[in-house]
Amino acid sequence: MSIYEDVLHFIERPEPSQFEALALAVFRYQFEHIQPYRDYCLALGAHPGSVRSLDEVPAVSTLAFKYAALENHDSFGPGGGLVFFTSGTTIGRDERGRHVVPRPEVYRASALAHLRRMLFPDRMRLRMLALHPDATRMPESSLARMITWCVEEFGLGPGVCAADRHGLDLGIATRVLAEAERERAPLCILGTTASLGTLFARIDESGKCFRLAAGSRVMDTGGPKGQAVPMDPAEVIRGCTERLGVEPAMVINEYGMTELCSQLYDATLFNSADVGEPERRAKIAPAWLRCAAVAPVTLRPVGEGQYGLLRFFDLANVGSVSCVLTEDFGRVENGRVYLAGRAAMADIRGCALGIEQFQAHRSAVAVGERG
Repeated sequence: MSIYEDVLHFIERPEPSQFEALALAVFRYQFEHIQPYRDYCLALGAHPGSVRSLDEVPAVSTLAFKYAALENHDSFGPGGGLVFFTSGTTIGRDERGRHVVPRPEVYRASALAHLRRMLFPDRMRLRMLALHPDATRMPESSLARMITWCVEEFGLGPGVCAADRHGLDLGIATRVLAEAERERAPLCILGTTASLGTLFARIDESGKCFRLAAGSRVMDTGGPKGQAVPMDPAEVIRGCTERLGVEPAMVINEYGMTELCSQLYDATLFNSADVGEPERRAKIAPAWLRCAAVAPVTLRPVGEGQYGLLRFFDLANVGSVSCVLTEDFGRVENGRVYLAGRAAMADIRGCALGIEQFQAHRSAVAVGERG
């Protein structure tokens, strides 16, 4: 089997004891096929012969996706790949990181398998309301693509998208909510924290709250960015309960990023027998995404339950780079992730050399193209 088939097989039938062996095989594949990553690893003195454990695999910062083509174009499938852009990985100038996914079927398998576990464990098909553009309206967005797949896989009918790249159509959104309430039809709402904040403001202005049917649920993502008045997770849950009538356990936050093909979700009584700490929700990763907290300077793993920068090894990123260092602080305990906020770039000294190298790589490529 190809490395892509190996990863798909693992997503379909996870064997945790086999994760590290497959991860090291993915690292070897990426070292061989992605030149900027290979150059970066060699600059660190790392190569397949020297890397013997997952902790030794060099991680690239999410910022590296801004500077280098971290993809394997030779592995594009018959239908071609997908290209996603993010506004999150920027430094100073208005430039966006890019994540190329040569084999979309791997991303789709990863996204849907964990959505099924965390948002649809009851296997219920529901009416769908998207408060974020879908893939037809924002094809460069990985979230839009995931929303489209979610509606196709779990929706009762085509669903309604109440947003485009210019914003949220509150008239459409409230109409769908009113219809679902009137017909006592469970509804699944997919959106960002910012779009929910906009919807809550409209509901407050109208003075009319909704009471959606039992089984209704909300997936929000994105956190406080894009909000005039940021809502913390507790406020999102409270807003969905008071304004939409959705039970707290059915309000589930997603943590993901353009640079990863896998996502984490809140553990609640709806999807998990063990919800972790009652005062702070834990995030559950799929079996093909390994999480670690590392020291900002050394980038070495910290102890169990200690805070550090979050680093992920995502098998579903097989066509780009799997070992990714984020700008987020958190801790990992019993395999679960507790988020603690963003790090200032000045504090991430351990990855500064790597960023400089990817900047230099981009400059060299640009010079070569002009020559």
